[in-house]
Amino acid sequence: MKTALVTGVAGFIGSCVAEKLLDAGYKVYGIDNLNDYYDLDLKQGRLDRVNSHPKIENFVFKKLDISDTDALLALFKETMPSVVVNLAAQAGVRYSLENPASYVQSNLVGFANLLEGCRWVQENGEFDHLVYASSSSVYGRNTKVPFEETDEVLLPSSLYAASKRSNELMASSYSHLYKIPATGMRFFTVYGPWGRPDMAPWLFTDAISQGKPIKVFNNGDMLRDFTYIDDIIEGVMRTLDIPPEGELPHTVFNIGNNQPTKLMDFIKTIEECVGKEAEKEYLPMQKGDVKTTYASTDKLFNAVGWKPNTDLKDGMQEFVSWFKKWQERHSKAA
Repeated sequence: MKTALVTGVAGFIGSCVAEKLLDAGYKVYGIDNLNDYYDLDLKQGRLDRVNSHPKIENFVFKKLDISDTDALLALFKETMPSVVVNLAAQAGVRYSLENPASYVQSNLVGFANLLEGCRWVQENGEFDHLVYASSSSVYGRNTKVPFEETDEVLLPSSLYAASKRSNELMASSYSHLYKIPATGMRFFTVYGPWGRPDMAPWLFTDAISQGKPIKVFNNGDMLRDFTYIDDIIEGVMRTLDIPPEGELPHTVFNIGNNQPTKLMDFIKTIEECVGKEAEKEYLPMQKGDVKTTYASTDKLFNAVGWKPNTDLKDGMQEFVSWFKKWQERHSKAA
């Protein structure tokens, strides 16, 4: 039985990856610092879902912050994972304007610690692959679309974007120096059941359901490549099985729906799913935001013979159905 370490296991993507790794027969160690960036009840709910897995005997959770150098390295030495999926990060573009220090600690210090852990296993055991979350935000103020992995990424619009690009450079250097196979996944606007409450799908659905106004930035003149959670997980699992090789065993993949949606069309889709019209408050572009995200998925398709394909209407219907159940649970608990 191979051992996998999943960081950010109480997160949106991390909890789903842990379940899929258990399905695939891995022994899974999941870590999370359970910070209060958003509702801890939601994070616990995701962990409860993992803990209800039929192969729960192969799952171990540890509360741990990846920026804790000594504790993380001790865990690597104890567990000797052959696979690491790093999904722990301080997320959110706008929050990076308010609390930059948290991004430095988690996304830079924490990621460096993870690389050191992978290096230790590589030198003292058998290490197969590091797959880590990057972001479409690395494309920053680029105007050429669709975004391709070969594009220069020198114009980050936020500290969050800069930290994710830094992760790619750090991983590449460790791959060069220590031959650690590493793959960065540039996620494009992930949504779906158990999603993050600081992102537009949740914020808009919640506000529209309650008859409250939604904030429409840049007067609605935005495009986003919304990518359903099941497609994200499929992409992670498929790339996990193809570690890069050669002189520099490092690569990056876009994982997006390859179908950018106008913000106003996205809002209309939510209105149809919720069954109510949105009250809109039009606002200017926010600092750190970008006007368009649009993924080229050719590289991913050429590597694994697959690309994300969930229709936005279908995905949002799944999210809204889950969201209503989640809200009912909270209202009963209150």
